[in-house]
Amino acid sequence: MSIASDTITEKSGYKLHVVRTDKYKTNTLVLKMKAPLTKEDVTYRALLPYVLQSNTSKYPTTPELRSYLDDLYGAGFYVDVAKKGEYQIISFTIDIVNEKFLSDSTPLLEKAFGLLSEVIFNPKKNGEAFDSKTVSNEIRSLKQRIQSISDDKMRYSATRLVEEMCKNEPYALEASGNLQDLETITPESLFAYYKKMLSEDEIDLYVIGDIDESEVEALADKYVSLQERKPVRLPRETGKAVEKEKEIIENSDVKQGKLNIGYRTQVAYGDPDYYALQLFNGIFGGFSHSKLFINVREKASLAYYAASRLESHKGLLMVMAGIENANYKQALDIIHAQMKEMKQGNFSDEELTQTKAVVKNQLLETIDVSRGLVEILYHNVISGQDISLDEWFAKTERTTKEEIIAVGQKIQLDTIYFLTEAEVQG
Repeated sequence: MSIASDTITEKSGYKLHVVRTDKYKTNTLVLKMKAPLTKEDVTYRALLPYVLQSNTSKYPTTPELRSYLDDLYGAGFYVDVAKKGEYQIISFTIDIVNEKFLSDSTPLLEKAFGLLSEVIFNPKKNGEAFDSKTVSNEIRSLKQRIQSISDDKMRYSATRLVEEMCKNEPYALEASGNLQDLETITPESLFAYYKKMLSEDEIDLYVIGDIDESEVEALADKYVSLQERKPVRLPRETGKAVEKEKEIIENSDVKQGKLNIGYRTQVAYGDPDYYALQLFNGIFGGFSHSKLFINVREKASLAYYAASRLESHKGLLMVMAGIENANYKQALDIIHAQMKEMKQGNFSDEELTQTKAVVKNQLLETIDVSRGLVEILYHNVISGQDISLDEWFAKTERTTKEEIIAVGQKIQLDTIYFLTEAEVQG
């Protein structure tokens, strides 16, 4: 029996994904809109979902919209903007109680579809422009979110690593947009982009819960109306060879140095050796039993935190460590040594077995919530693959030590970024 899978139906202008499961007490609708990351569009896309969620033609103020959600037994409604590989993805999510658990017969699933349709297709507008007060409020809020990145030094240093490492690549763009372009957006220009997005984006609608597939399809046909399109598909990203390693040292008012290191792996989600790369990362720095955690943080006491993560659709492996400013060279040497150990296969069968178990548990924890399940399933949309969770688990379990060593040979150091208080000696 499959752990979780979606039944996919091609509709006019979008794909409908239905996951029938009694695992959750709520029904969840997630609409995802995907387009390539571009400098011209990134800030429009960062702003737009927040304008749409503020109000609609039917619910012209935010309190009225939120009051309606309360009337639907406290339904949840969220928007999100993210980047996956070199795509920027906008998500609209509605969580609503499954009406089977209620004593009355309120058609809550249909009301969720109706609300999603209202938010997406019936915004509060003035002719061919969004409501100007709504736009100015959301510009102010987005400006604060962008500025807050530089206040959070951990996030700032991770962002700066990507900017330096992926210079002249779309992935260098921050999904929350930039301040310069934000200043130029008007209610008219945002509305023009909104129409373009609705007609060109690759759109996927996920409906998850203890639901009837034919009812869901009928509701989708009733409430979601889109024109046919041919979404832009980027060439598959498998990484690029490193021509020259970069070291960037930046000074700032920080008590704790932030060391971020970026590697090119030449492997992306869907590649045959992706499962080996995931295990490589887990043993190297992904979990609390990893080499980075034990050797940099525990044994040498050099780091407040030390970990690594993958960007699965861009083929990057990133290390993050918070260290005393004076420990830069020593921490760097130990991190390099752990990478060398991994590439030489100096890890035990016990470490491999433990990492396989933790990878599996992490995936199971992710799908414990319906939105997490959508994120797992959506990997296939981004990558153009068709990989089930069962296949993911099976291939992870079958991965050998030799395959992990082999994938390690592809990994190349690209950029070292260090945010520090003072000039680094040496």
